[in-house]
Amino acid sequence: MPKTSPTLQLSDYATVADRITLFYKSYPEGRIITKLISREDTRLTFRAAVYRYASDASPAATGWASEREGDGEVNVAACLENTETSAVGRALANLGFTASSKRPSREEMEKVARRMRAQSVPPKPAVSQEPRDRAMPAIHNDLLALLRRAESLGFSRRRSAIIRAHVTSWNPIPPREALRLERKLRRWVLRRTQAA
Repeated sequence: MPKTSPTLQLSDYATVADRITLFYKSYPEGRIITKLISREDTRLTFRAAVYRYASDASPAATGWASEREGDGEVNVAACLENTETSAVGRALANLGFTASSKRPSREEMEKVARRMRAQSVPPKPAVSQEPRDRAMPAIHNDLLALLRRAESLGFSRRRSAIIRAHVTSWNPIPPREALRLERKLRRWVLRRTQAA
């Protein structure tokens, strides 16, 4: 018997923001600390630690989350942020803050819904066109990953090659310029996915 039904009622699940509000009402001196644990190819993993009091040396609860860039609409535009939010939601649920009768957060169930939709369409194999340079600033890696996604949606190969050359050269574009390019590219990808 499957654990999830084909039709999910996302309104039955509380958002992570609701859980955060409950947490700070109960523990106004508390804190939530997140850490990017790994970023490999298109997969990101975050850990969140929740502390009840400012003086706590150890977290009262932790939570982990992993997402894949380009997996659904949210992860095209904001995979890093989405993964961090999911980790926070899991940590708060582990501490007992569910904000609804259901333990998973709405964000987690949205991930389930994305996976269910993806199962109905055969996935395209991920092809890395350039090696990830660990010394490269995260914004450059984000831009390269987004560029691959844009190419899969029909972005100009010529323009893509120019941007890639600027990002991967020995003297890459400054992070501020990379961020500006990434924002423009995210808007292009979002428009293209909404039109589809």
